[in-house]
Amino acid sequence: MALRAEVVRLDWSPETQDRLGALTSEAFARGARRVEVLVPVSATGRHLVHRAGFRREGLLRQVSARPDGSYEDAHLYARLVDDDVVGAGTFSTVMNAVLPKTRVIAHAVFRDDAGRVLLLEVSYKRDWELPGGVVEPHEPPRVGCEREVLEEIGLTVGLDRVLCFDWLPPYLGWDDADEVIFDGGVLSGSQIDAMVLGEGEIVAAHWVDPGDVAAHVMPLAARRLAWLLAHPDAPPTLFEDGAPVGL
Repeated sequence: MALRAEVVRLDWSPETQDRLGALTSEAFARGARRVEVLVPVSATGRHLVHRAGFRREGLLRQVSARPDGSYEDAHLYARLVDDDVVGAGTFSTVMNAVLPKTRVIAHAVFRDDAGRVLLLEVSYKRDWELPGGVVEPHEPPRVGCEREVLEEIGLTVGLDRVLCFDWLPPYLGWDDADEVIFDGGVLSGSQIDAMVLGEGEIVAAHWVDPGDVAAHVMPLAARRLAWLLAHPDAPPTLFEDGAPVGL
């Protein structure tokens, strides 16, 4: 057991596993405000920290030593002295910290009177994007997309028609994600004139003919946009990896 000011870190040993609740109570009784334990990813018995009210806070890479001298990742669990470990919300709070969390993305398809699609050139990658972006925690995808549109092109819009829901596989270091594509409709000339690009992130806005879209976006987005533009009256459609499911 290590003590750093008011933070106690317990070793993940057989003794700790047998006496986790008692060791935690002892640490708090001595004035600790936080008790931590690193649980190797290969370890069994993680249910013990869950039952003791510990919440998983992250994954530390290559921090746990194996007997052969190599290292492996470990989950960082912690419990604060004032954490609620009794009551109806205890189990769900602990499990919420443990269960997978998937990133949610929301974009909108905007067109002009000529049928061209609005794509945004961004400062942080070569692929162009539809207006929109990552949805914030506890934010509905529609609200997140409307917020991103306002931030990126300065337009206040109302989005109420979903074109598709797409599952995105891992890509270039990103974990998998869920994406909702909304129909932004046809922007009027006055709306286009009123567009103001977000500083720093948005380099330029381009109106692109449908046949030229694939040259500017990632392959998944190209597959998806080609289908959506070819089926403008389709009902909301389930996609996986940029392609409609079962169609």
